[in-house]
Amino acid sequence: MSVAANPVPESLLEERFEATIARKDRIEPRDWMPEAYRRTLVRQVAQHAHSEIIGMQPEGAWIGRAPSLRRKAILLAKVQDEAGHGLYLYSAAETLGVSRDELTELLISGRQKYSSIFNYPTLSYADVGTIGWLVDGAAICNQVPLCRTSFGPYGRAMIRICKEESFHQRQGYELLLTMMRGTAEQRAMVQESVDRFWWPSLMMFGPPDDASPNTARSMAWGVKTHTNDELRQRFVDMTVPQADALGVTLPDPDLAWNEERGSYDFGQPDWDELWAVVAGDGPCNAQRVAHRTRAWSEGAWVREAALAYAARESAGHEADHGADHGADHGEDAA
Repeated sequence: MSVAANPVPESLLEERFEATIARKDRIEPRDWMPEAYRRTLVRQVAQHAHSEIIGMQPEGAWIGRAPSLRRKAILLAKVQDEAGHGLYLYSAAETLGVSRDELTELLISGRQKYSSIFNYPTLSYADVGTIGWLVDGAAICNQVPLCRTSFGPYGRAMIRICKEESFHQRQGYELLLTMMRGTAEQRAMVQESVDRFWWPSLMMFGPPDDASPNTARSMAWGVKTHTNDELRQRFVDMTVPQADALGVTLPDPDLAWNEERGSYDFGQPDWDELWAVVAGDGPCNAQRVAHRTRAWSEGAWVREAALAYAARESAGHEADHGADHGADHGEDAA
């Protein structure tokens, strides 16, 4: 009669977990982790995955209206990249014990969120470039540190995602630069687009540190390595010289170089607007979720067919294996 091994006390498991975090090593899916750590990761990784998938919508609306075949191909490739990012991240979330179906149901029911920036409309083709430059630029500032996050599958997924986001940011900047070298109407279109997206881009980093309830715990666990305000400052410092080179004005009268700090001072976004968008009252919240819900519903037959095909293939392999095994026994008997 076997004797069950003595279970490791939870206090010792937690001690090992904290030691791994302190060494800046990775927590892997089979490692013990506190339930609160797992919930934090599910929330963050799922929100990131949802953002990639929902983020296909505002730019995808311009694929059929791109002004040339080259621009159409560039935009189509970018939107496909975003779909891939969502799949990487859903796969990372699944290692935490949640299914893709569960996460999607949480999204379309409003119980999980996605980045506030994707609740703003793309009113002109210049927005395709502005999203590439500002939105993907903000994403890069936010996501490069996540390559070193404490959860292994998330950090490894971010390495490829960040490389592709960097390319997207350069594509967006190149499009705006081309338009700024064009007609007065094109230059005005770029400036109008930047005026609309500047403040929502700053909101992408989340609320100020003193109003962010999750930051301290995420920092302690190594899920995040920089605070919201630190990342926002990094983004502003990176973007202002790019705006000068581009020839556009950022719509912030408080924007000024601070020699003492070695960084730019800047104004504060309308945080009431951020909370309204997060609560579902943004310009496109209902539209974005309705589109995702419809796509999920209309794609049900594809998922069912894929599962049925996989089950049939698996059954066929098992039958073939059984036949081969029986033949081997027959040869042995002969």
